[in-house]
Amino acid sequence: MGEVSTRDESRDRRSAAQIEADIARTRAQLAATLDELAVAVHPSTIVGQAKAQAKASVDRTVGQAFVAVNRGVEQVRAQFVDEKGQPRKERIIPVVAVAGAVVVGLVLLRRKK
Repeated sequence: MGEVSTRDESRDRRSAAQIEADIARTRAQLAATLDELAVAVHPSTIVGQAKAQAKASVDRTVGQAFVAVNRGVEQVRAQFVDEKGQPRKERIIPVVAVAGAVVVGLVLLRRKK
């Protein structure tokens, strides 16, 4: 309880000018806080934050998609190229033959129509 009375005594010793200065400082702090709150709840601020969050979400999704596609491409590439980077002809030739057969089949189907 000694602290409380000491604080009260020190406040009582302030001059009127000091009290007025404290009040002015408190008002300025309150005004600054109110300004910050007004900016935070302003519709343009909320819209801007929503846009930033949406953009970050899209960027994150695109980044994840890029990584997944890149991983898939590397896996397919590994099927047709050995560790030294040389083509694996035993795997390439059958794929080219099947692709060629599909193209020829599609061309023949279109000619019949």
